[in-house]
Amino acid sequence: MNSLVNERGIILANILAVDDEQDILKMIQKILSRDGHNVDIISNPEVIGNINLESFDIILLDVMMPRDDGFTICQQIRRCTGCPIVFLTAKSDEESLVYGLGMGADDYILKPFGANELRARVNAHLRREHRGNFTKISFGKAEFNLSSKQLLVDGSPVTLTKGEYHICEFLARNHGQVFSKEQIYEKVFGFDGAGNDNTITTHIKNIRMKLEGRDFSPIKTVWGIGYKWEI
Repeated sequence: MNSLVNERGIILANILAVDDEQDILKMIQKILSRDGHNVDIISNPEVIGNINLESFDIILLDVMMPRDDGFTICQQIRRCTGCPIVFLTAKSDEESLVYGLGMGADDYILKPFGANELRARVNAHLRREHRGNFTKISFGKAEFNLSSKQLLVDGSPVTLTKGEYHICEFLARNHGQVFSKEQIYEKVFGFDGAGNDNTITTHIKNIRMKLEGRDFSPIKTVWGIGYKWEI
């Protein structure tokens, strides 16, 4: 299954969070949903056996829960899926952490944790898990098929030369950042950009003509500096 990436470069995922505290679950769901993830929450770990765990890309699991603790549940989950499992734990002693990782977990986040730490840890695991596996990235109306090297706008392919496509992909991947003509040439074509202003200028002009025909104008000129992809 192809992994989708949103306009901020975040790999969109199906996430399962398991914790006996509803307030923590709702907080996790709110934080990660803002990045575009689909977040399912479970406060009763006894129902895990009824869930298709293979449908999740990452599982967040509390350690301290009534009845079976997170370590035991982790072992059960690991028999069903190979996705990253991240413990949510207040236990900071080395023995507990080593034991938890030995049960099949990939990482842990110490409670209490902040929104930025949670987002960073989750997204880092998703990047590692899907590195080299995803074939499509999306930026608003634009979708790049990395396998066929094709740009689609509103689902319809745009006829671009190889150079034009790579310029679009480079700028889109670094959306919001401004690059000079020399920098674009060096990053896209792999050579020193000196003396190649006209090449990039011509490519940008042709790209704009093709995209404006789709009512789409993501490449902006920053006068005296260069160009940026803005949606």
